[in-house]
Parts: sequence; structure tokens; C-alpha cells
Amino acid sequence: MEKIGIIDLGSNSARLVIVNLFQDGYFMVVDELKESVRLGQDMERDGFLKPQRVAETIKTLKMFRKLCDASGVSRIITVATEAVRKAKNQRSFLDEIQANCGIKIKVLTAEEEATLVYRGVINTMDVPKGLILEIGGGSTKIVYYNRRNMLNYATLPFGAVTLTDMFARDGNKPEDQANRIEEFMTEQLGGVEWLKELDPDVQMIGVGGSFRNLFRINKMVHKYPLDTVHNYNMSTEDFLPLYDMIKVLDLDKKKKIKGLSAQRADILPAALAVVKAFVSYIGATNFTISGAGLREGIMINQALPSTVEKPVSDVLNYSLTTLVKWYDCDEKHVEHVVNLSIQLFKQLRVLHKFPRQYLKVLKVAATLHDCGMRIKYYSHPRHSWYMILNATLYGVTHREIVLAAFTACCHKKEDINPLDWARFKDVLHEDDIEIVKRLGVMLRIAESLDRSMSGCIKGINCDILGDSVIMKTEVEGDATLEIRDAMTAGAEFRKSFHKNLEIL
Repeated sequence: MEKIGIIDLGSNSARLVIVNLFQDGYFMVVDELKESVRLGQDMERDGFLKPQRVAETIKTLKMFRKLCDASGVSRIITVATEAVRKAKNQRSFLDEIQANCGIKIKVLTAEEEATLVYRGVINTMDVPKGLILEIGGGSTKIVYYNRRNMLNYATLPFGAVTLTDMFARDGNKPEDQANRIEEFMTEQLGGVEWLKELDPDVQMIGVGGSFRNLFRINKMVHKYPLDTVHNYNMSTEDFLPLYDMIKVLDLDKKKKIKGLSAQRADILPAALAVVKAFVSYIGATNFTISGAGLREGIMINQALPSTVEKPVSDVLNYSLTTLVKWYDCDEKHVEHVVNLSIQLFKQLRVLHKFPRQYLKVLKVAATLHDCGMRIKYYSHPRHSWYMILNATLYGVTHREIVLAAFTACCHKKEDINPLDWARFKDVLHEDDIEIVKRLGVMLRIAESLDRSMSGCIKGINCDILGDSVIMKTEVEGDATLEIRDAMTAGAEFRKSFHKNLEIL
């Protein structure tokens, strides 16, 4: 396992993430550090990075270097974006960083930056046709892709920091500043010709710190039960009142908004004005927020170099395999339980009548059903529930994550806690509890059929006869333990499917 550091030096903030790279193409973030350096501030006047900003950046990068050295990082990858890209004193800045911090910075071209943002999204989201909006401190990136191919991109040299600087000098009220930024950005978008020819079913995807802050604010307003920003879907109807509320506040009042980073309070209205201009211009009724972007694009390219040419084919399976390895689960047992669960789902379809989307829920639950043992064996289904709710899972909706967590919680005799279920009433549907119980029974039987983790039961054939389900097992060796353990689910099976269970 190799440990690397990735530093993203943006126009607003500098971020370090420390990443463990597994030998077989997977990775996990193990530490991070963020500092607001405002490197791009006041650049609009003459195009030079200001001495105070450079000094702050050097101080920050020295801290990053110290953490990397203390953490055993073997190499550091550092990239800089718009502020450094257009700085007239770029060369002297890079030399000063190299001399003072021992860090070599790669200045990304606009195309390289857009491509890395795209790779961060396409390898973590199951959205076949997307329009990515990434709002940085010094630039705004727009990327259009379809069928996992990047088709067009545009980089507008205006971001949350530069737009705030440009329109704050006139002494206008906060609301007037936001309105002028909206008008300005709408005009800029009009110059992107390919935006006028988008397919109507394209999904807007928001990337960057401003979108993450927007999620946290909206989470507080609606008391949303999940902390997971990735794949959060927000309606324009929910966005507009928040924007209208925030854009009229002075700085002191903005800093008091729950969920909003105090370091971003002064520039968030400009970022939200960009979002408003964008959703209005393309007619978006909702957008999905991605927690992954440029840094994740670098991570996955480092862990799995083949993604430079071709994205991950199965986003969900990639993230599940990563977690299985990270939690040190028994990979053969996991694979066997997943396969048996899938067989049960397909062969009992005439009884449960679930659409195929619930097979994804069952797969997540079956893969991670034992991850709670990393905390403690006793009550480990309960620990698995918590870990699934908070895991880095790609390619699934928030509702599917919650359903999978409760399904995993049911894979032993534990029942669903009504208080836990009530927490997610805004994410789940009324009949979901019956779905979870049926999926949980299938998972419980599948796990029991590999109770000794020996793989002795190779397959299952189910016959539905009258008021019974006859489950015939394909066995190699002695499966007495497995069949005996599976039969303990008989009562739950009868409650869920209204059939008696027999296992042969």
C-alpha cells in the first residue's frame, strides 16, 4: 500500500488530501486539511498574485508538507488552477514555492482541469448524461458528457472570489451585487454556443465547495437525516428561496447561517448567483450535487491508471469492493452471500414482485452486511447499519443507501427500531418497511447458507407449491450447519411472504 498526498491549490482555498492506494487499483482518503488562502483575491486589478496572498500560501503549504512527512506520504502531487494559470508572476511564484516548501506545482490547463473534474464525477456517479457546473474561486467550469464520453467543456475566467471582487467595489447593496452577477454570468453563458443545443433530458451536476455549503444549509433547513452530500438531489424550487434569503444579508448575518462556512460567507452569494444564472439559462428544475471533483479525478487516475483512457465500468461495484477491502471483510464469503442473495431475489420474484432497482439495494446490503464486525461482533448488524449510512458509496441514491442499511440491519434476528425508521420518513416511502423486511429475510437466508464460510452450497432452486416454498440446495460436502441455520428464518419468511419455508 502506498500513501500519497494530493494538494489542490485553488483561487479561494488550498486543500490537502492524504490517500492510501491499494495495490489492486483501489483507494481510500485517510486525512485532509483545508485552508482559505484567497490566492486569486485582488488579481483583477493588475493580474499579479499579491505578496500577502503568496505569503499565506507558503505558510499553508509548509503546514501541508509537515503533515505529509508526519503521515509517511511517499509522494505529493500538487496542482494549481485559474489564479496561478493566469498570473503574470506565475514563474516567480512557482520558484518561490519550490524554494520554501520543496513542493513542485503543476499548473493545469483549462482542458486538464475540466477533464479531471469530469473524471471525478464520471467515476463516482451513475448519471448517463450530465452537465457539470463547477464553481471555483477564480473560474467556472462547464462540462457536458453523454454515454460516459466528454463531449464539450468551457472555462469562464470568473469564479466566486473574482466575481465578488468585481462587483463589490461599486458600493451596491448585497442584493444588487447578486443581481448584477446574475446578469453578467447570463451574458457569459450566452457566449457558449454548444449550451444552446443540449439534449432536454440532461442532468445538471453541481461540483465544488459552494455546492457542498448549499447542501449543508438545505440540510439544516429541512432537517435532512443524512450527512452524505454526494448524489444529493436538490430542486430549483428549494434552491431559489435559499438564494433569495442569502443574497440580501450583510456579511455578519451570513456568517451566522447554520451550515455555512464562515470562511466562505463573503463569496457564497456570488457563487449562488452563478447557480441561479445557470439553472435559469438551461431551464433546470433540479440538480444533483457531487461530492467528488478534481481531487477525486486525480485519486482514481493514480489508483487505477486505466481510467485516464476509460472510466470505471461499474461505479457501484468499484466502491463496494473498495469498502470490502478497507473493512477487511472476508471477500469470498461476501461474494458467495451476494450471489446467493441474487439467486433468491430472482427465484422469489413471483412472490415479492419487486422491480430490478431493488436488486441494487440487496447487493449493497449483502456486500456490507458484516462490515459492522469491524466495531464489535455483538450487535454487528446494528453497526453495519450505521456504517452503510455513512460509507463512501457511489452509484446509488440516498434512498437506496438508507434501504440497504436497514436491510443489512435485518440480516440477523434484530428488528427495525421505530425511532430509527422515523428519522428517515422524508427519504422513505410508506410501504418501504415491508420491502426492507422481505429483502432482509432473503439476506438472512443467503448468509445462513454460507454459515461456515466454506462455500459448500453452490446454488439454490426454489419451487413455490401451494402455501410452501421448497428451497432445494446444490451442495458439495456437508451442509447440515447451513440448512439448520437458514431454517431459523422460517418464521420471518412466513410473515414476509405468507409461505412456509422448507429447505432441502
